[in-house]
This record gives sequence, structure tokens and C-alpha cells, in this order.
Amino acid sequence: MSEELACLDGSTALAAETTIPVTDEGFLRGDGAFEVIRVYDGQPFALDEHLERMERSAANLRLPGPFPREAYEREIPALLDVRGGAGFDGCLRLVLTREGRRLAITEQAKLMEERVRLGLVTYAPTRVLDGVKSLSYAANVLCSRLARERGFDEALLVTPHGRVLEGPTSSLFWVDDSGALCTPPLEDHILASITRAHVMGLVEVTERPVAADELLGAREAFMASTVREVQSVAAIEDRQFPETGEVTHKVGAAFSAHLDEVLGRRGGAQPQRSGELPGEHPTETR
Repeated sequence: MSEELACLDGSTALAAETTIPVTDEGFLRGDGAFEVIRVYDGQPFALDEHLERMERSAANLRLPGPFPREAYEREIPALLDVRGGAGFDGCLRLVLTREGRRLAITEQAKLMEERVRLGLVTYAPTRVLDGVKSLSYAANVLCSRLARERGFDEALLVTPHGRVLEGPTSSLFWVDDSGALCTPPLEDHILASITRAHVMGLVEVTERPVAADELLGAREAFMASTVREVQSVAAIEDRQFPETGEVTHKVGAAFSAHLDEVLGRRGGAQPQRSGELPGEHPTETR
């Protein structure tokens, strides 16, 4: 089946035909938790980590009842099998609402450009939601729109005091003037990104705060997320990065090889992923 599907409380149907009551607080107030998981060849990457984070989000939001992890673990493979099994390459969105409705929705993976231009947008993190993937994502979405209105591809969130945080849906990494690969610390109230954690497990990374002025002097930078994977930064405001940097190339190759290892893929060309440049697939490691 090639149409997108949704599994609502254990019942699978076409996503476009799946409905929930308009009185659900998840719809009315964005009161619920969610995760987006990348699916490669029918395999959800880092599923356990996403479910663990979703369970923490549900607990922090005080969603009622026990987290339905076993139900998700049972329903997700069945849903992906109906969607096409190994032939499905896309995303899986998980949603849990205040009313206890449990959703798993298949989605097409967004096609990402090889490089991204970032515009700075002032943003004040809501500390009570630290670490929570809440359905209330209007602020993040608005930041992206504000950046695009100014001609950029995506926003880079900056506090009113000038400290750089992250993208609305991605983590920031940069190479400073000493050659060190850096990323903002979780103490700056950024999301504990799963892709960020995987990158930090593959290469040496320094966690430290950065001001916008310093970041504009970086040697190179990239964004990392479930959908973007490792995506080179082409510009931050007027600061141009003419080419993808050496460190970004290395991290992209390391992450690609890591995916192949985790997913058990060996040999043969794979579809080009976001953040990879043509001809740079590390096939020697597969």
C-alpha cells in the first residue's frame, strides 16, 4: 500500500480518513506528546529512544494513565508492514493526547536541500516545557515562518540576550576558530535531540554556550535532526559558508555509516539522504 496510514488505538485505516473527536484536548489545546521517527527500509531508527523520550514527555505533561509503550511496540511493526514493509522509506509520527488517544501515522520523508540558510529569530524558551515534545508547536512553526518571510530557509533561535540555541526542529553544531566541534548545552533549555546524542556518540563534541556574534565567525556549521540527519549550513544571516566544511563531511559520513550498522545494511548503493553530497556515500563502511 502506498497511501499514508494511521493506527488509532489499535485500528488501522487511511490517514486521511482517520478521525478523533473535536473535543479532544490534544486538538483543542495542543495538550499531548509526540515524536517523529525516521523509517529506513521499513525499520524505525532509534525507536526505543523515541519511545523513552515520549514517555518522559507524557510524564512531564502529567498525561493520565500509564504510558502505552507495549501497545506502540505491538502496533508500530504491524502498521509499517501494511504500509509496505521494507519498501517503505519515510517517517512515523506518534501522538498521545490528553484524552489518552494513541496515534501512529506514516508520512513521506521531506526532501531536504543539501544545505540550509538560517535567519536569526529571537525566542524565549518556556522552561516549564524543558525536554518536552509537546503538540503545542505553534511557536516553533512561527519562528520558521518568520525566517522564511525574510528569505531564509529556516530559523535559528536566539534568546533575547543573544545566546544561540537551536533550530525549531533541529540541533546546531559549529566548528569554532580553534577547530573544535561544538553544540549548545542542554542547560540552555534546548531539546535533548536523539540525533544530537547519536552525533555526539560518534565524534568528539564540546558542549558550550555561544553568542550570535561568535557563531558568525565559525569556520563551518551544520544542523542535525531526525529528518535532516546532518545538513550543512550555507549561511547564517549575511555570513556565507561557501562550501560544506571538512568536519561536516566527516560527521555526515560517520552518521551515514552508523545508520547502516544499526539497520544492518551491508553493501550496495543506498538512496541519497539529507545532508549527504553526491558521490560521498561511504560505501566502504557498509
